[in-house]
Amino acid sequence: MKLARNEFCIWCFIFVLISVTSFVFSRTISSDPDPDPCESMKSIEFHRLKSDQITVLINGYSESRIPLLQSIVSSYSGSSIVSSILLLWGNPTTPSQVLDQLYQNLTQYSLGTASISLIQQPSSSLNSRFIPRPSVNTRAVLICDDDVEIDRKSLEFAFSVWKSNPDRLIGTFVRSHGFDLQGKEWIYTVYPDKYSIVLTKFMLMKQDYLYEYSCNVGVEMVEMRKIVDETRNCEDILMNFVVADKVRAGPIMVGAERVRDWGDARNEEEGGDGESGVREVGLSSRRVEHRKRRGKCIKEFHRVMGKMPLLYSYGKVVNSVGEQGLCRKAGKLVFCDRD
Repeated sequence: MKLARNEFCIWCFIFVLISVTSFVFSRTISSDPDPDPCESMKSIEFHRLKSDQITVLINGYSESRIPLLQSIVSSYSGSSIVSSILLLWGNPTTPSQVLDQLYQNLTQYSLGTASISLIQQPSSSLNSRFIPRPSVNTRAVLICDDDVEIDRKSLEFAFSVWKSNPDRLIGTFVRSHGFDLQGKEWIYTVYPDKYSIVLTKFMLMKQDYLYEYSCNVGVEMVEMRKIVDETRNCEDILMNFVVADKVRAGPIMVGAERVRDWGDARNEEEGGDGESGVREVGLSSRRVEHRKRRGKCIKEFHRVMGKMPLLYSYGKVVNSVGEQGLCRKAGKLVFCDRD
């Protein structure tokens, strides 16, 4: 069959378009591009990396959360302090066409100049979210989950706190370790007046700690990463152990004006099946024995390290302190310092 010249040109154009599109996706949606990131990171001088912006590393796994994930990425991309966003997809069974469409949507609805990449992790290991990446050119990285939305102003405030405390972990969700005198064992708990653990729902830190976590080949660290894989949990607790042991200080909790945790098991059912589906895929949705399993991780990390490095912090850093007194204005009682 012979093709007319115009038809031939059209087919050439389609072929070139498909080839270019495939090339783009091969560079942005792929398995981890660096087979040995720890070796590549040896020559990185972390203190010379950009300090005026952050890189956001979002952990993704469930296809049911894709609509929410797109909203979260779009929000982060609109902030001037965000240099790039890396979506680390941890579900190796997700079809490639689903990831292709996800990447298209992420880039289509991006609000700012931040670059967006989608990386399919080599496994579902939770340790993979802390792999150091030579392509990340900022000193600070934000580790976050795919079910937490935070307003832009609070994000930028958290970054300002980090810049004043670059060695500490900064976050909005905190928990504590404790010791049960009756059972004579370490526990995972919540205290009203102190905390020692920042969760990876929103964890801001210097990139150096990714290297400390993933590239330490000492017997203790290898065993503790193995515990994370065996339990499919507690990578956030281990990062807190690593940082506290290094800096001899606890984390810093920052306040947020608007933060929505879609994965919290305490969400009401009123949101319908869609919201319930978002919640149920999270680790925290396994409500029975959740704290017990987390306490076991603390106990095991303590056993392996032979010490308890976690330290308590007190209070929360807030963006502003307003007067609490009420005044009558225009016939209404309002805070006196508000116009």
